[in-house]
Amino acid sequence: MNMPDSRADSPADLVAAEDVLLFVNAAITATGQREFRSRAVDQQLSLDFLHTYVRVNYRRVYAASLALDINHHNAALIVRRLLETADEGSPEERRTEGRLIAARLAALPPQRVYRLFGELRRAKVNNRRTRAIMRDWLAARPDLGHDAVKYRAGLKTVARHIHLPCPEGRGPLAEVGAFLFRPGRLPRYEHGTLDAWRRAHYEQGAVAELPFTVAEGFAAKHGMKREVFLKRAAPRMTRLERLRTQEQRVVGDRRPDVDLTVMPLTRLALYVLSLGFEERSERRAELTGALRSAARRAAGAHAGSWGRVHTVLDDSFSSSGSGQKRRRPLAVALACHHLLAVLAAPGAYRGLWTSGARDALLVRPWGPTPLGTRILDALEPGADGAAPDRLVIVSDGWDNAPAGLAGEVLRVWRRRLDPARRTAVVHVNPVYDAEGFDVRRLAAGVATAGIRDAEDLPALVEIARFAEGRSGPAELYAYLDRQVARFVSGEGAVP
Repeated sequence: MNMPDSRADSPADLVAAEDVLLFVNAAITATGQREFRSRAVDQQLSLDFLHTYVRVNYRRVYAASLALDINHHNAALIVRRLLETADEGSPEERRTEGRLIAARLAALPPQRVYRLFGELRRAKVNNRRTRAIMRDWLAARPDLGHDAVKYRAGLKTVARHIHLPCPEGRGPLAEVGAFLFRPGRLPRYEHGTLDAWRRAHYEQGAVAELPFTVAEGFAAKHGMKREVFLKRAAPRMTRLERLRTQEQRVVGDRRPDVDLTVMPLTRLALYVLSLGFEERSERRAELTGALRSAARRAAGAHAGSWGRVHTVLDDSFSSSGSGQKRRRPLAVALACHHLLAVLAAPGAYRGLWTSGARDALLVRPWGPTPLGTRILDALEPGADGAAPDRLVIVSDGWDNAPAGLAGEVLRVWRRRLDPARRTAVVHVNPVYDAEGFDVRRLAAGVATAGIRDAEDLPALVEIARFAEGRSGPAELYAYLDRQVARFVSGEGAVP
């Protein structure tokens, strides 16, 4: 990936750098699902083209993207495409790809990895490197017995594909093999979860010992009342499972305990927006406190280091997202609002919603997108007469009230009023534009980056500066090299 200095500013390298940034934006935001303005099939076709284009033309960069904060969907796609086309890479490239793939698989949710391995089996990808990667990933799993119950079909597929040795007799691997391939042969299992699955066929008490998604099926089979089952299963639920079933577990007027203070910032914002206005108002102190606490955790060492920060936040109707990504753009804006308040110097933050809303806790997707007007307001000096050090715009970029005003405001501001770039302007966009193969931009001279989770904002601002043209291709490739080195060493593991 290293580039000679003599070619650092050549036209070919400038085009390559633009292609890299375009792909990174897509890999962060696009999930192949329906968006407000595009169908799922449009998203999938657009994303498929980008993956093929970058893999063929910039294979090292394509692999290096695994070290960035891309979403799980694209990470799995990259791993699959690299393993399917292993013969296209040099020995050095394959070695680097192997380390990147192993590190990324360790960070992916297990259900997504099992699904990926199933796709590789159906595609008949059975080379030695693929089998070794599967074996190493399985060997690192903390509890194969738990996986055998919760991800039975996935584990069974992988075991067959790599010819996992499952000896007869006793022992953890032998029991897993018997459970997967010889069910009913053993009268009992030493592994607690495997034996709970056996007993759950005829014993209600064993149902609560199983993973929640498996236990639900047994509860229905036994005709257990939903409230009773949820109460018993609560201790073994994941955080997201507790949130999804919270309304079903309300007993009288007492709400089940859900520790909001440990939730990631964007996930917490999604939860807040799922509540009605009345409940948000009643729980204002709790919800606001949880959002601020999550924002402080996300900011970390960056807290208070961004100086004066003014923000334009998009809560127009398009921020409602789609049926598959309900309220996701608005949740990202709400999470960024709280995070930027922490990143700014004390008392130096100003957030402006496109609808004119003044209460962030009660925002809703509503109205047009007057970005130009709000950007004018945000560029005005603060109470001390000073312009903001940073202007951050969180929007899908569909400026329509009137159309194009935002780009014109930013163009005039940059060329006439702030040619020295005293105010850094960054646009973060949570929505992938399938037609443009990128996130929608407001103006040519404004740094734009795709965003999936607000927690990634500090890192995305660093990437966005390359899009602004103030840093050249050589710096971009050096940045990717550093990220790869940190990622494979475990220092910069993607959460």
